[in-house]
Amino acid sequence: MAWVILTGVCLACLTGLGLLRWRDLRADRAEALRLQAFQPAPPRRFDPAMVADLPDPARKFFLWAIEPGAELFTVAALEMQGRFGMGNKAHPGYMPMTARQTLASPQGFVWSMRAGQGLRRMSGSDSAGGTRFWLAGLVPVARFGGTQDHRRSAFGRYAAEAVMWTPAAVLPRPGITWQGIDAETARVIIAHDGMEQAIEMTVDAEGAPQKIVFERWSNANPERQWRLQPFGAFLSAPQSFAGIRIPTHVEAGNHFGTDAYFPFFIVDVTGLRFPPPART
Repeated sequence: MAWVILTGVCLACLTGLGLLRWRDLRADRAEALRLQAFQPAPPRRFDPAMVADLPDPARKFFLWAIEPGAELFTVAALEMQGRFGMGNKAHPGYMPMTARQTLASPQGFVWSMRAGQGLRRMSGSDSAGGTRFWLAGLVPVARFGGTQDHRRSAFGRYAAEAVMWTPAAVLPRPGITWQGIDAETARVIIAHDGMEQAIEMTVDAEGAPQKIVFERWSNANPERQWRLQPFGAFLSAPQSFAGIRIPTHVEAGNHFGTDAYFPFFIVDVTGLRFPPPART
């Protein structure tokens, strides 16, 4: 009798975990469709006059990133592969990774990833609504979010990624302000829904972005305290997709520019498309 009860309990636990995993996947799909609905239809087309009055580094960036006449899609679906560090600077714990992402700044993002192999395989997602990771697709190992701290941290992430991967989303308009810093660096300030994020971008002589740096709200520190701290990325390997040129190699991490910098996110974008608006 005892083994029957034990078997029943195990089956109930597995069923519950399976249902929770299914709900996570369904929530990710729903969020991607919600974000896709923000795709402009029809989109405007790029005219260099749109950026003529920007500070020189910002103007050069847009002229480098967007071909004249290109459709100004602001929602992108990306595919990427690379390495994800699960450790620290001394022991990075890099795992091979593949991921998909729907990026729709300033409305949000959803990033779904798979990393590692065998019983050490990690999978899950990150979005403005929360972070959910699973071990071997069976055991939930990280579930957090739904707080103002997480929302603010996530906004910093997808605002910075918009600068890298959806330049049309950061063209000047209400809520997007560009400032010049020096001959090679410009700052964009993105404001949305009571939040604001400033991101500094350094470009080369042609306008190709070389790095971004910003103060991100984060608890990725030894004290596990939420606070502003430097985050940044080195950018390279430009490629064009439908008239939009982006850096496809990114090495990013916390404490950028300090001795504690650890690039835990090293990826190559392997695909980028601009999906049509979805009906939600």
